Amino acid sequence: MQPTLLILAAGMGSRYGGVKQLDQFGPNGETIIDYSLFDAIRAGFGKVVFIIREELREDFEEVFGSKLAGKIEVDYAIQALDSYVPAEVGEVRRTKPWGTGHAMLCAKDHTHTPFAVINADDFYGLEAFQLISDFLTTNTDDQLHAMVGYEVRNTLSENGSVSRGVCEVAENGNLLSVIERTKIYEQANGGNEKKIVFEEADSLTPLSPDTPVSMNFWGFKPSVFPLVEHQFESYAIANINSPKAEFYIPTVMTTLIQTDTGHCKVFRSHSEWFGVTYPDDKPVVQTALKQLHDNGAYPEKLW
Repeated sequence: MQPTLLILAAGMGSRYGGVKQLDQFGPNGETIIDYSLFDAIRAGFGKVVFIIREELREDFEEVFGSKLAGKIEVDYAIQALDSYVPAEVGEVRRTKPWGTGHAMLCAKDHTHTPFAVINADDFYGLEAFQLISDFLTTNTDDQLHAMVGYEVRNTLSENGSVSRGVCEVAENGNLLSVIERTKIYEQANGGNEKKIVFEEADSLTPLSPDTPVSMNFWGFKPSVFPLVEHQFESYAIANINSPKAEFYIPTVMTTLIQTDTGHCKVFRSHSEWFGVTYPDDKPVVQTALKQLHDNGAYPEKLW
């Protein structure tokens, strides 16, 4: 049974200043999603589900519909503000989506095989897709999930702070905890040296450069959906009056681990990640993608 790929593409792109999910970065106008799809197909994925806002559906169908025809099954899941929100919450008074964990839940009725979850605006590379695909197609433990962890030094932006799920990993390679840190950056450390820190409540905490972080590349078994739904219902009720609160996938995984209802194997990647958080990230990504084409990692044209 071929795994399914869920692409988180409902974000507002407030720091980028536009719909970066559909912006063109490759030498032939490719989006970053194009590279994820190309690698996912090569790694054996059989279906993709775009998790989007309703107003983006027509654009996504126009950009990806024809090029994917006959290559991979395509479906769309809508992340609406009231999706899976319990009646106790009443009218939802928010302007932004509930977060990545909620987005994953919105694909529940579209996903019937083991599945991976990725961001629309991150480039992960073929290795990551192959690792997760192999895991999802061979591992039969319904309570064992997976993620690809990247070294934090390979995931920073020169143009501002980034959000990352900082991971603690056990000796057996399983995840102990993952905590979302929303403001990670490099700071001068005397001379030409720099150190990596995360900022929280006006305090700075250093991070080792090889600290594994989540870039939202997860592998799950479908049995996780009822657990996620239960978690989100409790979260939504507790955050009725917090319109900026977000239900993250790292929160989902941490709860599974703490309640012994799930475990997560961490695949370590030493590859350099790249993606777009700020407008000034775009030329960096364009240069990196052109080099990959020039080096033969991708054909002259993907499709």
